[in-house]
Amino acid sequence: MVDWGQVAEEFARCLEPRRVVRRREELLVYECDGLTSYRQRPALVVLPKTTAEVQHAINICRKYHIPFVPRGAGTGLSGGALPEEEAVLIVTAMMRQILAVDVPNRRVVVQPGVINTWVTQAVSGKGFYYAPDPSSQTVCSVGGNVAENSGGVHCLKYGVTTNHVLGLTMVTALGEVVELGGMVPELPGYDLTGVVVGSEGTLGIVTEVTLNILKTPEVVQVLCADFATVAQAGAAVSAIIAAGIIPGGMEIMDNLSINAVENVVATGCYPRDAGAILLVEVDGLPGEVAEAMGQVQAICKTQGARGIQVATDPQERYKLWQGRKAAFAAMGKISRDYYVQDGVVPRSQLPRILQEIERLSQASGYRIANVFHAGDGNLHPLILFDESVPGALEEVEHLGGEILKLCIQAGGSISGEHGVGAEKRCYMSDLFSPTDLETMQLLRRAFDPDHLANPSKIFPTPRTCGERAEAAQKFPQLQVY
Repeated sequence: MVDWGQVAEEFARCLEPRRVVRRREELLVYECDGLTSYRQRPALVVLPKTTAEVQHAINICRKYHIPFVPRGAGTGLSGGALPEEEAVLIVTAMMRQILAVDVPNRRVVVQPGVINTWVTQAVSGKGFYYAPDPSSQTVCSVGGNVAENSGGVHCLKYGVTTNHVLGLTMVTALGEVVELGGMVPELPGYDLTGVVVGSEGTLGIVTEVTLNILKTPEVVQVLCADFATVAQAGAAVSAIIAAGIIPGGMEIMDNLSINAVENVVATGCYPRDAGAILLVEVDGLPGEVAEAMGQVQAICKTQGARGIQVATDPQERYKLWQGRKAAFAAMGKISRDYYVQDGVVPRSQLPRILQEIERLSQASGYRIANVFHAGDGNLHPLILFDESVPGALEEVEHLGGEILKLCIQAGGSISGEHGVGAEKRCYMSDLFSPTDLETMQLLRRAFDPDHLANPSKIFPTPRTCGERAEAAQKFPQLQVY
């Protein structure tokens, strides 16, 4: 048995008492992340400010053999920061310093608690920006982005978080401080930086991140095309890519999403009777953008676009994107709860998979709104439900699992940017072979031989998968073909 009073006192000596949270009512703040359906109160929460303090915190956990769970801003959507029972939550929210801005070498060094948009704000006056832009970018932290390998609207052309991380300082689960990567990309040797990005806190805690920044494009234009069906919008996406055009971003919203957004944000840009809208952002040099945008407009018309708007002014562009960025939040206007998934399929499979999702929606009786990064096939189906109805959560969890299985069967993945966390760990065995999973565990044990770092995340366990199987039996009418 752990003497939590003694443990708390030891943390208080290391961090100062006000950064050790132990009162039960205060711990409620940390019982879940953005996946609010899963809740577990931590035994203790600590808030370090420096690499040295993170190292002390991990070493205290090691001394008492207590599991620890890293947490940033708590905006994750897969339960990655869900506390373990009888565990310490190590929160990096107070590590919020931008440590260095090196514009000539196009890099910024930050602590993990720095908010995503702060990086762009720090360099925008010099004509640069940080590309990865999750919808939660005004509140999510860089450390969380690194843990989940977050993407965003512009990941089609510019890549996800791993493509913009040059180096890391990390305290491993063994309490050792290591420097991975460096100040330049593509260093020789093993890509350990790439191993850590997306590892969801299972190898240690990142305490400093060196990020690559990009020059702001000279010209940016955004097109909004509306279609009678989602299938037509999806066909336009495939045709644009087939033409050799790589937009800065390419997003689709279906009719349910369009109306939810217009009810809340009232952009006035999205036709309420459209089956889907396609947003395409093109950036670069003036001549390049003009040529590409002309091709995109012609392709959209060929694929059946009913109407086309093109925004060149920053305010007009912001207005077109505003609704897409607010899509998840807008669902609260039409549904008490929603359950979001994060599957990936090849672009060519988009029309078929969307039809299958609609079939599952009709079979289950649950409405599903589709908002997704169309350019790279990253789906975000939002299953609308009422969690107060007994058994509803289990049903939509199973429905979400069926969608993930569709993605796997189409040659895709169970996550494009939200991570696996606690939510999708039981589907890892559908995606990977036993040998693949064992190889991953060997790597994990090299960093964490005592299995203390976020121990129950990513990989399936008999208990959790048994719970999934029981839930599935309650919803037998859904079948995957």
